[in-house]
Amino acid sequence: MNWLPYGYLAVAIVAEVIATNALKASASFTRLGPSLVTLGGYGLAMYLLSLVLKTLPVGVAYAIWAGLGMVLTLLVAMVVFGERPDLPTFIGIGLIIAGVTVLQLFSGMHAH
Repeated sequence: MNWLPYGYLAVAIVAEVIATNALKASASFTRLGPSLVTLGGYGLAMYLLSLVLKTLPVGVAYAIWAGLGMVLTLLVAMVVFGERPDLPTFIGIGLIIAGVTVLQLFSGMHAH
């Protein structure tokens, strides 16, 4: 199994999470530093995702991207911005993690 696409995907997810949280810090693109981090992070994330899609099915790659991205974005927002999710948020996050796990362990879709 070629693990390189998963490495690219992991870095793409981290870049997207950084960009998303920088987007909040950019105050609607009125602060230069966070705005540049946002643009650079999304650019890097999209480039790496394009590499991932050469070998992984788009549905699987995007499910992992979206699921882990949401979880990590929530965790960063809790630490950096002091956001406090409620019980339904944690239940939803648990369902997302369960869905990504099912895709990875039981899906018949494989890298090509």
